Formats: sequence, structure tokens, C-alpha cells
Amino acid sequence: MNSEENPKDEERRPQPSQPVSQPLPQAQPPAPDGPQESDSQEPGSGAAPRSGRQRLAAALWPPWVTRAQLIVAVLLFVLGLGLAIQVRSNSDESALRGARQEDLVRILDELDNRTQRLEDEKQRLEDQRTELENSSDQAEEARKQTLQKEQQLGILAGTVAAEGPGITLTIQDPAKTVESDMLLDTIQELRAAGAEAIQVNGIRVVASTFFSGSAGDIEVDGKRITAPYTFEVIGEPQDLEPALNIPGGVVQTLEKEQAAATVERSEEIVVDALRPAERPDYARSSPQ
Repeated sequence: MNSEENPKDEERRPQPSQPVSQPLPQAQPPAPDGPQESDSQEPGSGAAPRSGRQRLAAALWPPWVTRAQLIVAVLLFVLGLGLAIQVRSNSDESALRGARQEDLVRILDELDNRTQRLEDEKQRLEDQRTELENSSDQAEEARKQTLQKEQQLGILAGTVAAEGPGITLTIQDPAKTVESDMLLDTIQELRAAGAEAIQVNGIRVVASTFFSGSAGDIEVDGKRITAPYTFEVIGEPQDLEPALNIPGGVVQTLEKEQAAATVERSEEIVVDALRPAERPDYARSSPQ
């Protein structure tokens, strides 16, 4: 007997279970060490999206420095400091290293001449002492040496005129670039080379002489002088001229300032500008 199945029985019959596919969880990237900011803002949050420059600044600051990077930076700093000191020490000797052979020979000759002058002075003083000790008339010998010493001190003090071999240094300053300190350096260089008497534009140079003023308006001991500046110097010409022409010396320095310096040797230089003899206010001669 065939009978139709009741639709309700069909609904009650259990249905085969269907596999339900669930999405697998995705692995999340590890969180970075430092705080991170999202590249974009949540929609509707009210903040405008950041530009590329802002994202780059956020990635670079604050900087994250490891201990190894800090050690490398310190080592590089120490290495750079050492190289800078080495370069500076080498540049101090560049003037002589770059000098020509004839200039180096001339510098050595000048040093030898200075040494010889000191040796001669030492020998002269020793001879004077021997004469005083051996002279039968020690009073007369002492008087004669005192007069000689007075003449020498008078030349140094500028109270007596002097003459002898030497040089004439003329400095032309058309651009008015020569400063007072350059003229003072010239005096110091001449004295170091053995100058015994100097006058500049008719003014006697002594131990107390000073230079003041600016370029084009220079004064010597309060007296104004103008270019050309003429130095009349008594001393050994073979020592004075090379001292002015050494590399980095007076002549080269003046040429860099667009000034011209000429040196002429002479067998007879007269230094006749005089300074008044001044009595010291406090200093007195000592018996020793």
C-alpha cells in the first residue's frame, strides 16, 4: 500500500550536517619596540590625514640609538679630533717646509751669524775683565772702559748720534694698508738681526718707542708720520737684509698688503736724531 509521505514528516527528518567553513585567524605582525602611530586616522575621527613629511618625522624622532652605535660615534669623534690636531701641527711648519733651498740656507746663515755675534760679545767682555785684572793702572783702565760704555749706552738710549754700516729700508704704501703693528714688527725683526741704532722718518727709535694709529694715520711716540716710511738702520748689512727677506718675513708680509719694500745696503749710515736724556724718577744705580 502506497501512501504519500506527510510533508511534516519530511521536515522532522534530520538533515545531513554541512561543514561550515570558518576563516582562519591571520598572524599578527610583532609590535615594534617603540610607540607607533597609525599612518591614517579613523574615518569620522575629525583629524585630517598626515602628510608624508609628518610620517617621516614621526619615524625618525625620537631617535633610537643602540649602545653599539653610540660607541662607534664616540670613536669617530676621537678619530676626527686627532686628525684635526695633526693637520694643524703640520700647517705650523708649512712655511719652512715650502721654502726654497736658498731660503733655508739663508735662514741658517742668519742663525749662525747671531750665534757668532753673541760669542764675540762674550769674548769682548772676558777680555775687558782680564784687562782690568792685569792692568798696572786699574783706575785709568776702568775710566777708559767707563767712557766706552757710556758711548754705547748713549747710542742705545738715543742721546748721542751714531754712524756706521747698515741698510736703508723704504716702505711705499699707496693703498694705505700698512698698519702701525706692521712697522713695530719691522723694528723687532731688525733688532733681532743685530740692529744697533734705528730712526724712522727722522724719529729715533729707543726701548720706549711705541707705534699707534691706523693705516694712513700712524704716529711714532706721539708724532705723526706719513708714507713712504724710511728706516735708517746701523748694523751688519749681511745680517739685516736677509732677516727682512726670509719667507713669511717683513717684506713678504708687506707685499701681501699691497705695499712695496726696498732694502739698500750702505757702508755709511748716519743716525743723528736725538732723544733728550731723561732722569729716572725711581730707579737708582746699584753698587752691586
